[in-house]
Amino acid sequence: MKALVTGATGFVGSHLAEALLRRGAEVTALVRSPGKAALLNDLGVRQVRGDLHSAEALRAAIAGQDVIYHVAGLVAAKDETAFLHGNRGGTANLIEALGGASPRFILVSSMAAGGPAPRGQPLSGNERPAPVTMYGRSKLAGEEVLRASELPWTIIRPPMVYGPRDTEVLKVFRIARSGLIPVFGDGSQELSAVYGPDLAEALIAAAASDAAIGKTYYACHPELFSSMEFVRAVGDSLNRSVRVLTLPEWVARGALGVTGTAARLAGKATILTADKANEFFQPAWTGDPAPLMRDTEWRPKHDLAAGLAATAQWYRQRGWL
Repeated sequence: MKALVTGATGFVGSHLAEALLRRGAEVTALVRSPGKAALLNDLGVRQVRGDLHSAEALRAAIAGQDVIYHVAGLVAAKDETAFLHGNRGGTANLIEALGGASPRFILVSSMAAGGPAPRGQPLSGNERPAPVTMYGRSKLAGEEVLRASELPWTIIRPPMVYGPRDTEVLKVFRIARSGLIPVFGDGSQELSAVYGPDLAEALIAAAASDAAIGKTYYACHPELFSSMEFVRAVGDSLNRSVRVLTLPEWVARGALGVTGTAARLAGKATILTADKANEFFQPAWTGDPAPLMRDTEWRPKHDLAAGLAATAQWYRQRGWL
């Protein structure tokens, strides 16, 4: 099998490339920054230099592929126009470059595209989307472009993803070492999560299943937990007892407004903005993986405790903690 992975230099994409190679697939990566491709070089992944806005690079990358895994996405941007350019425009460019070809197309979207869940009612993927941030709306716009195509597509909406090589949850681990860790609100927000290598297996399973064509799924472990339980579980993985500092909404929104404004004035993009606060204070961000498990026979191997323990061990071995 020949597979193209966009975003292969990133956290999720690199795990996907490794999992595909273990199965004997020929993997091609669209690489925007060769300096970040050291792991791909070691793995022997074929690389095409360019990005999602380079028609020539896209044509070279997609030629002869059996499966397209579109993992690349913009998680921080200066405004909604920039988000849409990256997440809707990039997806549209990739689909257009395919011309008359019809490989399986697996889009890695985000739980943010579907919007928050009611407490105690994880989303299945069939609900009417209700994103609450610019990022979420841009990811939904990318989904809609794909749905309007004639490709055999599957959309995967992961929740929080963590694991080896992740640099976002790493920040929580580093804060936890101090023994004091903040959470937004009162710590009762319900969450789902997925271990990075487990997500990679879900993407491969979706591409191999005819039953998954034309469907939208949440790929996560069925375990649900609160934000308070999450930060304490991070502490447990470090054998560290942590005290939790709850941040009232007015305090957090004010702080995020300051960080967002500072980044904008500096001409930089950050995920810590007032807009992002619209996600932090929802009752739940939870998904139901049962439909994906039914249609693909995929099973996540790591619950939160096992995944965090493996992640902490990897961080320590690499000197990240």
